[in-house]
Amino acid sequence: MMINMNLDQSVSINTEECNWAITPQHGILRKKLERELDEKGRATSIVEYKPGASFKYHSHPNGEEILVLEGTFSDQLGHYKKGTYIRNPPGSMHAPFSKNGCTLFVKLNQFSPGDTSRVCIDTSNATWLAGQGNLQVMPLHEFDNQHVALVKWPAKEHFQPHTHMGGEEIYVIYGEFIDEHGHYPAGTWLRNPHMSKHHPFVEEETIILVKVGHL
Repeated sequence: MMINMNLDQSVSINTEECNWAITPQHGILRKKLERELDEKGRATSIVEYKPGASFKYHSHPNGEEILVLEGTFSDQLGHYKKGTYIRNPPGSMHAPFSKNGCTLFVKLNQFSPGDTSRVCIDTSNATWLAGQGNLQVMPLHEFDNQHVALVKWPAKEHFQPHTHMGGEEIYVIYGEFIDEHGHYPAGTWLRNPHMSKHHPFVEEETIILVKVGHL
């Protein structure tokens, strides 16, 4: 069953208003944001691990990208607290679990050919850099024309109108992101296609996860 797979269309979903759906794995729930096939292919989801939930050892044929939103996520390589950004490259394998439960933003099977780096960044201890205007930026990953970063907006900040070469994807972590098309509170997922345009701003301090150049 395909969900939001027309990458030429803009999508906006307030995930806080979505219902949890069961998965084939006991104790793990998800909110499907985009999905190519039922249990394989391209997918973007919010995933919840109930306390003690686990997956069997498995591989990621075309990679897995994770931001830990709440709790602690774990696998055989370590424990990843809230705010950790993880990239498990194509062909990687792990057996994930959560002792006390966690919530994740997860993207599956969306790595560019040749993007084979594993990334694990505790964003709570990483450095913010000066961005355009009064924005602060925390780079997380870069490959070819694709860039992933956290962006912190101070209250009342306005960004110049701009065009998304290669598209733009946003997950609102904190605050409320705004543009001429709408208001997007924390928990909102946005996907804007190649050559889309907007004029974003915020009224309150806001932090977003941004991915550009991949669509």
